[in-house]
Amino acid sequence: MSVAFTDQAEVTVRTVAHGAVTPPARTAVMSMLDKHTPVEDVRSTVGVVIRMLGPFEVRTDGRVADVPGARLRGLLVALALAPGRVVHKATLLDWIWGGHPPADATNALHRLVSRLRRALPEGLIEGHTDGYRLRLEPDAVDAVRFERLMGRARDDEGPQRVRRLRAALSLWRGTAMQDIGLPDSTACDAAVTRLERLHLTAVEDRCDAEIGLGHGAELVTELTDLATAHPLRERLVAALMRSLVAAGRDTEALLVYQRTRDALADALGVDPSPELSALHVALLRGELGRREQTRRTNLRAELTSFVGRDADVAAVRALVAGHRLTTLIGPGGSGKTRLATETAHTLLGDLPDGIWLVELAAVGTDGDVAQATLAGLGLRDAPLGESSGADPADRVIAAVREQAMLMILDNCEHVIESAAAFAHRVLGECRRLRILATSREPLGITGESLWAVAPSALPAHDATPGEIESAPAVRLLRDRAGAVCKDLATDAATSATMARVCRALDGIPLAIELAAARLRTMSLDQLANRLDDRFRLLTGGSRTALPRHRTLRAVMDWSWELLTEAERAVLRRLSVFSGGASLEAAERVCAGGAITTVQVFELLTALTGKSLVLTEGGCAPRYRMLGTIKEYARQRLAEAGEADLARHAHLAYFTELAETADQHLRRTEQVTWLAALDTEHDNIHTAMRGALAAGEAPAAMRLAAGAGRYWWLGGHRAEGLELITAAADMPGEVGDETRGAVHGLAITFATAERDAH
Repeated sequence: MSVAFTDQAEVTVRTVAHGAVTPPARTAVMSMLDKHTPVEDVRSTVGVVIRMLGPFEVRTDGRVADVPGARLRGLLVALALAPGRVVHKATLLDWIWGGHPPADATNALHRLVSRLRRALPEGLIEGHTDGYRLRLEPDAVDAVRFERLMGRARDDEGPQRVRRLRAALSLWRGTAMQDIGLPDSTACDAAVTRLERLHLTAVEDRCDAEIGLGHGAELVTELTDLATAHPLRERLVAALMRSLVAAGRDTEALLVYQRTRDALADALGVDPSPELSALHVALLRGELGRREQTRRTNLRAELTSFVGRDADVAAVRALVAGHRLTTLIGPGGSGKTRLATETAHTLLGDLPDGIWLVELAAVGTDGDVAQATLAGLGLRDAPLGESSGADPADRVIAAVREQAMLMILDNCEHVIESAAAFAHRVLGECRRLRILATSREPLGITGESLWAVAPSALPAHDATPGEIESAPAVRLLRDRAGAVCKDLATDAATSATMARVCRALDGIPLAIELAAARLRTMSLDQLANRLDDRFRLLTGGSRTALPRHRTLRAVMDWSWELLTEAERAVLRRLSVFSGGASLEAAERVCAGGAITTVQVFELLTALTGKSLVLTEGGCAPRYRMLGTIKEYARQRLAEAGEADLARHAHLAYFTELAETADQHLRRTEQVTWLAALDTEHDNIHTAMRGALAAGEAPAAMRLAAGAGRYWWLGGHRAEGLELITAAADMPGEVGDETRGAVHGLAITFATAERDAH
């Protein structure tokens, strides 16, 4: 299968490729576009173009060149039909004069070549011992380009074949070589006959390909005219019969066959070919299907609009065109299934055998993916004569083997191993099948293309009201809120509150939809003010949704249940970080119990693969979570009784980091260490606040002493004054050296603050 991009779709995908996705995905999408840019759209770079499929025309650098005289034109056509190759003098003589060459034919040909050279750019015609060569690229000659495109179309399938044939046929502007006029040249006449025959064959190929895609009913008028013009051309007659059947006009198709049978008998004294006769018999038996009436998909019509994801649809469409297996990955509630089905709806016209959704959500962790696929394809029962104990995967392969279809394997995460094995097998045995999977982690098969489904884009913190309203997350909230709250204001204050709601929910589409549903019974401001308790607030989703999509907590519970105990431990401990964590920090804080420091990296990698942890940065990546996932993990940390343990590990690590940095801030590497501490600013602040809240005077004093110089030099003096003063005022046993350092810092910061005012 191949996908034809509209100009707008290509612009959209290239916009995505240059902006909103990660570098690997950006590279993949750009390679898709480059791979699928139609060959026929590439313009020749040469300065000369020769057109003979219609009125004869030569253009040099965009201007029409005058090539006067039939023989001069005939000579150029003979050379142009073999661009880049030497054409023998005898062949040229035959082309120009046929069986009546002049007495001094060689010199006459030489004079003709000299005249042609004067009419064309210098160096275009090369002389050789035995002939002449036209120095042109093949695509600069429309007749040669036409044949090349026809040849490429033979290797294409579906819409790509139609597109290529249409491009070839678009080169024709009338009868071939209509202005040449060489009455004595049998070679020229033969070339014209051959090109006209190829033209008709290309028309037949294109009609057959379009009928194969289910567009037969649209071709009735065109094929009727063609069959009238060529009544003995049986392939055109067969195409017309099939198109009439597709349009529900079976009786007319039978009449077409009868007229053709009579015409063949009268003109040639022969019967219709076996192929046309077989088509007639199939029509009489009712065996010719009407593709338009055949159900080609089990995709449902959606009840809500699809907001703010047009670029994603175009990008995923490109990936499906270029890869036989594409997997959409992302956290729960990010809209993977909806993106898959919306993209699939745009591909229905390109897949003769349709698009089929296989829902795996209801399959148990030890369930059979192949059996679920049979259900999705409507093949629950074994065919008559086949053992009911036949392997479901074998039955899927038998049903799909030669069909050009797209299969959507939805919600693979809980059956990831069996889904991967099934996809690998059926793709290997069904060469025209493509699979679009959705999962919270990749299937992990060679050749798999991945698209990370990110939450809806949020407005910038300094966005204007207009920019806020145009942000995809806010557009989604307003769209869904409009269904339950008809009087939602459009002023700047409302826009700002909507932005606050969307940011609090990380732009997760499901969370936004659940929040919008709450506007039936509370105001927008009340909703925004209660999102600190989002898991209790965001309930009551659609009754027809999957159970795990009816509440925000159920979404998170589903992902949690799929984790190993070690993965759960690392995820909940990672929740103590603010602003992300370096690998070294995560290893120190998340290790403990049965988890060693060495294991933390592998567990973080697994959590990243399962779309629960995000990575940022290049050589030294940082790990972070979306706010909703982090809040859920923090609750799980408290339930496990590890909150204080994880907080103390976090406090210890950043206290040591601050103390180490304090020494370097006094030296030449000050700039480097200030940058390192700026990266960990939020973590240092969180660690300090935690110690103050817990009344841990020694720990708070120690961190204040270590971080004081950073707060001073890094431009955080107001923050430093507040935190240092709070630490200095805490009662508790603290070493004299530490207490003295903190009090000294307090005086320094307070004096600077007083002097500034």
